[in-house]
Amino acid sequence: MHELPVPLWRVAHGRTGDKGNRSNISLIAWHPSFYPILEAQVGAERVREHFHARQPGRVERFALPQLHAFNFVLDDVLDGGVNDSLNLDSHGKALSFHLLAMTVRMPDHLAHLLVGPAD
Repeated sequence: MHELPVPLWRVAHGRTGDKGNRSNISLIAWHPSFYPILEAQVGAERVREHFHARQPGRVERFALPQLHAFNFVLDDVLDGGVNDSLNLDSHGKALSFHLLAMTVRMPDHLAHLLVGPAD
């Protein structure tokens, strides 16, 4: 079996919310077959490393298997939150796009299920 490196946006979509200095990022598989790939390859530690520039205090992953999704909670990533930050995106709405730039390895037999054009 061969594996293809693909950007995460071809495997899942996301949505971001915030509360104070905490960001919630949902990651929802485009197809149920992708959920085990997300489960195996997109863990809390890998997300922490991906967001290293924002220096998250803590990253937690919550599984929602019936939705084929995960919710990541990242503490201390919004420069103090909406009222304290001079950041242009103090709500952190773009953080889901940053997560979706991560790369995962996809078994080639699932490539026909990928969303979007091939690179």
